[in-house]
Amino acid sequence: MTGRLDGKVALVTGAGGGIGAASARRLAADGARVVLADIDAGAAETAASLIPGALAMALDLTDENSVSALAQAVVERFGRVDILHNNAAIQNDAQRQRDLDVVNLDVAAWDMAMAVNVRGAMLMSREIIPHMIAQGGGSIIHSASGFGVQGESTLTAYGTSKAALIQLNRMIATQYGKQNVRSNCMVIGFVLTPLAAESTPDMVKDILLSHHLTPELGQPEDIANLVAFLASDESRFITGAAIPIDGGVTAHQPSYADFRKLFAEMGSGKL
Repeated sequence: MTGRLDGKVALVTGAGGGIGAASARRLAADGARVVLADIDAGAAETAASLIPGALAMALDLTDENSVSALAQAVVERFGRVDILHNNAAIQNDAQRQRDLDVVNLDVAAWDMAMAVNVRGAMLMSREIIPHMIAQGGGSIIHSASGFGVQGESTLTAYGTSKAALIQLNRMIATQYGKQNVRSNCMVIGFVLTPLAAESTPDMVKDILLSHHLTPELGQPEDIANLVAFLASDESRFITGAAIPIDGGVTAHQPSYADFRKLFAEMGSGKL
């Protein structure tokens, strides 16, 4: 435990598993009191049970009343919220099967992605920002995605919603920065969450890894490390940023993996 977040209260959405649960654990390890919110109340409770002093709460980001009730309950319980991690997103198998290319996109999937990934983050921020201002400041951290900065053949709604989240982040940072409320966005690449590790074929993992500049794929703890930094005063001069955390996938030319394979076959890096 580093203690750099001692006395702070953190609220993490989508904390029932994966990146959200890892972030909650890391924030708690750094000294924060943590609230884990998730639409799956049972998953949130299970994740919270592994963190001493953590609190689990149910949250439906598509329901404005649910968001308001959660924010009020957290403030009543702890008296403050210093860190808000807008991590929750809709990306289950049923959603993915409907979130296709534009011509074949199910409009209901589009609406759901926008409702959870953008509107939900906006509602959560709207509820928490006034409390942050009243207490002298705070840090908001959003989980965006590489799909929000690069085109893809599918997942149209998901990618567009994450692009909107990146812009919402800039808006919040601009509007409330002088009141000491910081807002930053993580542009997250493929991460081996337990679900991804189990459901992604090894062949697909190999293809993804070939486009990474790192020797390994990312883990939830890698994202949690950045969350903890952005939550702390060590990052006090960083706001409005969209920080890639993707093993370098967005840092290179699209042909990188193909040329790397070609050079390996040639035994030389010179054409």
